[in-house]
Amino acid sequence: MEANTSLWHSYLGVVVSRERQRMEHFQRAEDILLTLLESVHAREPRFLVEYARNLEALEFSLCASEDAVALEMPVRIDGDSLRVLACQPRDTPGRHPAELNTCYLGVCSPGTGLEDWTGVVDVMERRGGEGCLLPGKILQHLKELLVSAIVHCQRLFLLQPGDISAENLREDAMELSLLIRGSWKTIRFDIVPVVRKQQEPLWLPRRRRDSGFPEGSLRKATEEAHFVPASPHCWRSSTHLPILKLLREVDTLGGPRLDSLRLLDQLRDQDWGGEDGKGSLTFNHLKMVLLWSTELFPSPEDWQDLEGSVYRLLVILLRCLATQHLPHFLNPEENLFQGAAPDLASLYHKVESFAWDPQRFLHFHFGLHGFSGSWQADTETRALLHLPTEDGSYWDTAYFDMLLSQFQVYRIQDSARRSAASQLLTKILQEIPQQS
Repeated sequence: MEANTSLWHSYLGVVVSRERQRMEHFQRAEDILLTLLESVHAREPRFLVEYARNLEALEFSLCASEDAVALEMPVRIDGDSLRVLACQPRDTPGRHPAELNTCYLGVCSPGTGLEDWTGVVDVMERRGGEGCLLPGKILQHLKELLVSAIVHCQRLFLLQPGDISAENLREDAMELSLLIRGSWKTIRFDIVPVVRKQQEPLWLPRRRRDSGFPEGSLRKATEEAHFVPASPHCWRSSTHLPILKLLREVDTLGGPRLDSLRLLDQLRDQDWGGEDGKGSLTFNHLKMVLLWSTELFPSPEDWQDLEGSVYRLLVILLRCLATQHLPHFLNPEENLFQGAAPDLASLYHKVESFAWDPQRFLHFHFGLHGFSGSWQADTETRALLHLPTEDGSYWDTAYFDMLLSQFQVYRIQDSARRSAASQLLTKILQEIPQQS
């Protein structure tokens, strides 16, 4: 047991040891970016600079791969005058309405701060007698300001040659990509203009109030609606920052929760990708799995040790891969695995192999990926993971407690939970022969 525990912590130790250097690169790149954005704000005060970027830094520190850092830049608008004028559905089946529908944002009263954009850039068009905010115009104006700010800062020696590259700025992109040199490492920042509006706190059906999370955290994370460009004429809602706020709340709970995410993301990057190291599973998917595990395993006793914590994420991930359905934490009707079905079966076998024999994977290797073949899993456990359900009836603590006991890494301490898991297992085992 001690040797097994040491293996988990040794693997995690190597992952964590890289963070300090990576964060130094991030902080230097962030300083350069803030210098640039301050210059943009001086030219156009309606683009706001937010100096507290702890959420982006947290995400960067946890992610094993060098993905782009999404950075939302607020546009100053009076939120009380902002409203959705109309929605247009996209031809994208299986998406949640918040993402399925793009919307027009109207500004219907004076005092928004947009009136004096006239003559600088026309960011409005008229729809039904009201002014409609155009994301394409705002993107174009922000792009021009960024290029101008780069030249200005270089002339004043606020930036050194090679600090920033704007070669990835594209006319048709819904984000503005800059490559910024943090020491010897280059980091890509995707800058996205965002319009924010106060809203009623999000209420989710079947959700126990703040279950597993600090009290009030869901309300605080969703008290603003965020709109980002979906096309030159339409906006869409964004949950990027609300999800990161909830991730930060998870960090305050202590225990190896975020360490579990770190470890699984390293495996995703090293062993669970395709031939080119990329695959259907992303860090964003694992963030959702961690948030669901925090809700479904609300007791502090669920998060006492690293191995048990990782398996709490694993059973949820395996269930989602087996059913090819990962619900968005804030928009449960949205399936985050939509469109990735061809790769999910292969990915399922890789994750299952790790769950049954983690020692094969808890080491670092270079070059070819270490995964080969799949572990001969217990057929009863596999049947439980693949149980069909149309209404999400197994999406509860008892079901995942039962799966944890199947992997023999967790003994349920709470008598009520132990009884609920036992009763559910008995019920399911009686139904499996009928379903087959």
